[in-house]
Amino acid sequence: MKISGFILIAPVFLFLFLFLFCVCVCVCVSKSLVVANGGLGNGVSRRQLLPVLEKCGPVDALLMPPNKPYSFVRYTTAEEAKKAYVTLNGKEIVDDLGQKIVLYLNFVEKAQWKEVGLQALPPGLMVVEEIISSEDEKMLLESINWTEDTDNQNVQKSLKHRRVKHFGYEFHYENNNIDRGRPLPGGLPDTCDSILEKWLKEGFIKHKPDQLTVNQYEPGHGIPAHIDTHSAFEDEIVSLSLGSEVVMDFKHPDGVTVPVMLPRRSLLVMTGESRYLWTHGITPRKFDTVQASKGHKSGIITSDVGDLTLSKRGIRTSFTFRKVRQTPCNCSYSLVCDSQMKETPPSFPESDREASQLEQEYVHRVYEEIAGHFSSTRHTPWPHVVEFLKALPSGSLVADVGCGNGKYLGINKELYMIGCDRSQGLVDICRERHLPALVCDALAVPIRSGACDACISVAVIHHFATAERRVAALQELVRLLRPGGRALVYVWAMEQEYKKKKSKYLRENRMSPRKGEEVCRGTSGPQVSVAQPPGPGRPGPASGLSSLSDCQQGGRNSRDVTKSQLPVHTNRTSFHSQDLLVPWHLKGKPGKDRPAEPGGAGGSHGPSPVFHRFYHVFREGELEAACRALSDVRVLRSCYDQGNWCVILEKV
Repeated sequence: MKISGFILIAPVFLFLFLFLFCVCVCVCVSKSLVVANGGLGNGVSRRQLLPVLEKCGPVDALLMPPNKPYSFVRYTTAEEAKKAYVTLNGKEIVDDLGQKIVLYLNFVEKAQWKEVGLQALPPGLMVVEEIISSEDEKMLLESINWTEDTDNQNVQKSLKHRRVKHFGYEFHYENNNIDRGRPLPGGLPDTCDSILEKWLKEGFIKHKPDQLTVNQYEPGHGIPAHIDTHSAFEDEIVSLSLGSEVVMDFKHPDGVTVPVMLPRRSLLVMTGESRYLWTHGITPRKFDTVQASKGHKSGIITSDVGDLTLSKRGIRTSFTFRKVRQTPCNCSYSLVCDSQMKETPPSFPESDREASQLEQEYVHRVYEEIAGHFSSTRHTPWPHVVEFLKALPSGSLVADVGCGNGKYLGINKELYMIGCDRSQGLVDICRERHLPALVCDALAVPIRSGACDACISVAVIHHFATAERRVAALQELVRLLRPGGRALVYVWAMEQEYKKKKSKYLRENRMSPRKGEEVCRGTSGPQVSVAQPPGPGRPGPASGLSSLSDCQQGGRNSRDVTKSQLPVHTNRTSFHSQDLLVPWHLKGKPGKDRPAEPGGAGGSHGPSPVFHRFYHVFREGELEAACRALSDVRVLRSCYDQGNWCVILEKV
């Protein structure tokens, strides 16, 4: 059951849910209880829950894990816990949104949570509290007229989830850049001058900005994870939060995430590594998980589950100041720098770290950018995947690892399915459709070992950049399965012509530039347009990215590509390399699939932004061999299906 973005646990699903997520219930009376539906993840705050629990006796500890729809309570005696179990089971409470929630309790042996070590702010990141007065805040908010003539050059029509205005230079969301030759009249608002001069004098900023983007966010809205375009702006980027506090998530390419509280009237300063390498974004939700202890304002939100609660978001307005860059960026982070990618395109990774960074830039970040457009092309389930799901016994627990927009989650109503995907944007689409999905990495799925009767992985594993990481992704699927459980795996095939028959991908070779490409991540008939010719900011042979065509002789395997640049595939043609970049031409209204601030990988400066996704296309027998290398696995079936290799494996 799902209400307003929160998942509510009905009694019939309680034990199933707790089983999947490693909550060990017990039949004997103990001091500790799990409180299903009483969690931060479904809108219940510590302020609401603690008084209800304390009516049954003194509470020794209340542990509220972040983003989970349950909590743990530990009483001083088992008798008090038993009283809570009898009194509160089935009790109805009202959350902060005014919605009724029913609590369900059960005894657990221990109420404990694995704590993450103390984190540090990303290097180069600083948060300055109370940088302006409440009077200055009021003045700045009143200086922005959201109702004036929309023909005004400083006005941009509302994007998908926010209102935006630009000053100094307009930021173009269709190409993630600005036009240096067309400054907006009037420059920055006069009300900002004295404030910026003060920041300069006090050393909070080093350069006076000449570009300002004002965003207004309603509660529940957010911004996809992104990096502000290197070539567009100088090192220093600062953002002033007005009207409401918010938690912003910073993520390193290695996967480390640091949630940072930005209080009302605070200034966020990003320089160096935090500006150039870490993504930053705001998860769309109406409540943030924050520290419950008084006195904690800005900085990292710790993982102390005994000190977490919810904070309701208000209307937040951000003033983001930047200095327009006049020369190419020469930062130390060439893998994510669009200025340097034109001269130094990505190469085949030589280490796990390099592979992770490549996937972050050319898989994860791209899918965040194109999530809406990508989802609009993913509507027809593949027949053999449907056949696999419908053949499973009624009541089976099934994980869809890499579920995309969730098109397989409702195929068989007799199954209990849960989806997960690395893309927050795609998981948000699942949730809009009331489909159970969570954000996670396919190498670390947060479901207990042996919990699933079956798993599917459709067009996911070919996005991992090394053979070791692809095997690890397969092994993670096996870990989820119970003995006798089965997994269905699909990957894109190197052989797009098999047994003298062309795949649908080749048969639909259409010369239709500027249309969105579909490759093998969610449809059996990838509809990929021919890549655009090189242009300003669009990589091509002249700019260092090699382009393969039918006139080239011979193919290259992974070993041949080592220490060489990854080629860019020409869509709707045969593959000449196993490791390559595949273009995606973004369609849709400007801003719809773009972050609210500059960012993203491989964007072009033309009317149709081009993104490049990393793929490893599998040769015949390669996927089957990788599966046979796993422990406790046997391959039941291996086949070729419309340009894809498919296996069904069983855990023994």
